[in-house]
Formats: sequence, C-alpha cells, structure tokens
Amino acid sequence: MSIVPAPQPDGPLFAEVDMGGDASAPTVRATVVQASTIFYDTPATLDKAERLLAEAAGYGSQLVVFPEAFIGGYPRGSNFGVTIGNRTAKGKEDFRKYHASAIDVPGPEIERLAAMAGKYKVYLVMGVIERDGYTLYCTVVFFDSQGRFLGKHRKIMPTALERIIWGFGDGSTIPVFETPIGKIGAAICWENKMPLLRTAMYAKGIEIYCAPTADSRDVWQASMTHIALEGGCFVLSANQFCRRKDYPPPPEYLFSGTEDELNPDSVVCAGGSVIISPSGAILAGPNYDGEALISADLDMGEIARAKFDFDVVGHYSRPEVLSLIVRDHPAKPVTFTSASEKTEDAHKLLWALECISLSTDDRFVLVFIHPLCN
Repeated sequence: MSIVPAPQPDGPLFAEVDMGGDASAPTVRATVVQASTIFYDTPATLDKAERLLAEAAGYGSQLVVFPEAFIGGYPRGSNFGVTIGNRTAKGKEDFRKYHASAIDVPGPEIERLAAMAGKYKVYLVMGVIERDGYTLYCTVVFFDSQGRFLGKHRKIMPTALERIIWGFGDGSTIPVFETPIGKIGAAICWENKMPLLRTAMYAKGIEIYCAPTADSRDVWQASMTHIALEGGCFVLSANQFCRRKDYPPPPEYLFSGTEDELNPDSVVCAGGSVIISPSGAILAGPNYDGEALISADLDMGEIARAKFDFDVVGHYSRPEVLSLIVRDHPAKPVTFTSASEKTEDAHKLLWALECISLSTDDRFVLVFIHPLCN
C-alpha cells in the first residue's frame, strides 16, 4: 500500500490511497471519494465534484463512487425543528433551504454530471438529494464513460429522523447495470442491512456493489465485509469526511444536542471509506485521516473464485424452501388515464361483449368482462 505525497497548494486537492493489483488478470481501477459537500451550495459542490473526478481520472480510474448525499448534502445533526406534534418556523425554513439545494432527476445538474463522466471517460456513481416536486429522496445516480445517464436508485428505507425529510423509494429503482467493466449497482447506507434488498441485487448479478453511506462507525466495516463475502462481489463504500466548518456556522445551522461541544475543526463524520474484495480482503482503506481518493485495482476473476465457494442465489440457494418476490413496478399515489386510453378501453369492452353475445351463461359473462371493466 502506498500513499501519494500530500499535495502542494497548486496540486491536487488531496492525496490518493493507491492499491496495486495483479497486472496479468483483467482488472478495473476503482476509486471511492471521501470528501465533504459544500453545504447549501450545490453549484460549488458540483465544481468540487468535477475537480475530484478529474484527479481520479488522472490516476487511471475507470469507476468513481461518491458518498451518500454528496450533491445536496447530508444534514447531519439537524432535527429540522421536529418534535412529536410540532414543527418550528426555523425547522421549516431549514427544509426550504435544503429543498433548494436538491436537484431534479433528470435536470441540469444531471446533464452536467453526465458531461463530466463523458469528459473524463469514467463510470460515475454519485449520491444526490433528488427533488421530486416538494418531496426529497436520497438517491444514487449512475453514468457511463460515454457521458450517458444510466438511471437511479432511490433509498427505499430512510433511517430514523431521515424519514421526516426524505420520501421512500420503491421497487422500480433497484437497478444493476451491465457495463463493459462489470455489473454495477448500489444500496445506500443502512439499506445495506436489509437482507431481502441485498438478495434482489444478488439475483440481478451485481459484481461491483457500491455502498455510499453516512456511517463512519467501526461496525460499518463488518457489514461491508459480510456483503462482499455473501454476494461474492466487490464492495465499494464511500463516506464523507466532514468537519464542523464544512457546514454553515451557528445559528444558521445547528448540530442538535452537541453544538456547544464543537469547534470549527471538530470532526463530525470521520469517513471510513473502504474497498473490499469478494474474498473479504480489504483492498484499500478504511481511511479515517481526512479527505482522500481511495483506489484499488479490482481483479474481476476474483468473483468466479469466490462464487465457487458460495453462490448465494445459485448453488447455495434453496428455492424450494426459501424464495423472494420483488415488486419492481412504480408505486404511484395517483394514476391518470388519458382520453385516448379511455376510448381504447371502450372499444375493447365492446369487442368483449360481441365475443360473448352467443353465450347464455351469466357466470361466464361476469368473469369475462370484469377485468376489462377495471
């Protein structure tokens, strides 16, 4: 393991942690970014993201993974003025500013991120706060090295107070993308503790499992190692490294319950970004020292070697005993039927009535036309 020397003022933003690989095997050079959002300033955060992406590409990275909520920000320490039965005026204003920092998917920020991926010829996995009307989602967006937006994953279960500010994703955004460098997908933070969600991703054949997170505790490493072993896949976990000064100063932004204990240089998220192989070996990280680019060469042959021992949805499954159904359609609260669709449905109903006109069996009539009436 080698660490690139600390940059000079005109050099890179910060050092890259570099792990070599077996040059004789097919490899993918991957980087996880450990850096902080510029809170409440999405344009500046996008500029920072581009600088980091350029540096990673300069190190030869083919895949770059950013932390949870990097664009839009993870509102660590904020309670948005919420207590049971009450919301404060300041908390509502905090949400307004947070909502203004979020991005539309698709939208101009997505177009810029796509252009960045194409410019630097990398696959990009980026944590964002997605704005859909007035509901926010913690989302991961994916781009290929040609600058194309591949799709998104919305966090299906926000944790604790996150549920106050983020909506719940549904089964329609649990993608695994087949790319020339491997099958790529993502689960966000404590979603990774959901065994059924992981099983769905394994069933889609995930090979490079991205885990953007906000959890810097030591126990997070155990979860990442377990997933690598369980799924027979590479796990790339990216977390922010943040100090108090990376957030707006008080009283504009308060870390509820701990603000009096903090100074501008206090670490409020210690990182812990890591890359782990399908055999459970730590290839790079975990890093708790500061902002960094953490890289490793992924020997893709390691996946088959790991699956020989344990293929969780293959030879080690028991579908006659245990099975999973995934409802992967969008869950919409309101569905509109256009006038043309109504006309088409009416024609289908008339056709159905003609088809049964020769039948005198009332029971048959009811069963036949009921689905069309719906």
